Amino acid sequence: MPSGPHDRPLPDEFVELIARRFAALGDPMRVRLLDALRGRGEASVGELADELGAGYANVAKHLTLLHQRGILGRSKQGTRAVYRISDPSVLELCEVVCGALASQLRELEAVISSAPEQFAQSTQEAPA
Repeated sequence: MPSGPHDRPLPDEFVELIARRFAALGDPMRVRLLDALRGRGEASVGELADELGAGYANVAKHLTLLHQRGILGRSKQGTRAVYRISDPSVLELCEVVCGALASQLRELEAVISSAPEQFAQSTQEAPA
């Protein structure tokens, strides 16, 4: 994203593009597809449908949207379409989000693990 005092506020057209990019990533099936392609490199609709245990038409619909948004590239191999991640920044974004979620999970686990001690202390200190 642009930075600096002269880049604010963002132009409406740019805001719309950003929102469309996030919306494209905002579906669990699309995240699963990106994760599968990250591991495989490239795959056809049928291969991804089989791997994820999802319907062919559903997978094709999500892949088409990701392709239209410029996140995936598509090529033909005979009669089948093969998809690959064409925008590596999407993987970087996923790593940032995963890292933030992992940090939040560790913090929550620390709170939960200390909760029994805090509860025991507060019940011992309470007046009878």
